Amino acid sequence: AKEVIAGRVMEQELRVLYKVRNNPEHPCVYILGGAKAEDSADLSYAVLSQGIADYVLTGGLVANLFLYSKGVDLGEKNVNVLEKKGFLELKDKILKLLDEYGDKILLPDDLAIDVNNAREEISVEKLPTNYLIKDVGTNTIKAYASKIQNAKTVVMNGPLGIFEEDNFSKGTEAIFEAMVSSQAFSLIGGGHTIAAARKLGYLERFSYVSTAGGALMEYLIKGTLPVVEALRKYSKI
Repeated sequence: AKEVIAGRVMEQELRVLYKVRNNPEHPCVYILGGAKAEDSADLSYAVLSQGIADYVLTGGLVANLFLYSKGVDLGEKNVNVLEKKGFLELKDKILKLLDEYGDKILLPDDLAIDVNNAREEISVEKLPTNYLIKDVGTNTIKAYASKIQNAKTVVMNGPLGIFEEDNFSKGTEAIFEAMVSSQAFSLIGGGHTIAAARKLGYLERFSYVSTAGGALMEYLIKGTLPVVEALRKYSKI
């Protein structure tokens, strides 16, 4: 007979993920940034349609794609970045998502652009721009921080900007600060988010850091994983 048992670390990880995915304390806020746009669209749909998240806050290329899908002209350079990654074909999917859950999905209303290596902020209303968008702006940070400070559960996957460049780590750093200074249970995951937390000195300050990588996104989208199904099937627990 086959017996499958989970190690302690995996057991703890699954317990935490089950809670934030299936039975979080509300208000529950998901923060989705970085460059995994398709996963983020699928995850937004999963957690909003099932009433798991009260709000989804967007940053990084995810936010750029959502803005573009809504009809915001980001400027040729920024559209090219999305095009090279094959994201433009997700437009219809994202429009449908925004149509159904637009009141629960927060998009940036200002952004930081790279003007000859200097940070300049621009209102979304003033777009398009000839410069690359590299972070969310100050007004957006304030709006997002306010949602986080009122939350009981906060899940973050993906940085809000190019955190590797000091001028453009402000959004990610401010959101980390809002998370750790709130009363919420805070979970971060994804390689880039963990790298940002390490670089900015926040890694030890969250309630939980998921090391599941791509499996984290899959679990959050589907609410289960093949390994979880195997444990259910074969374990004697």
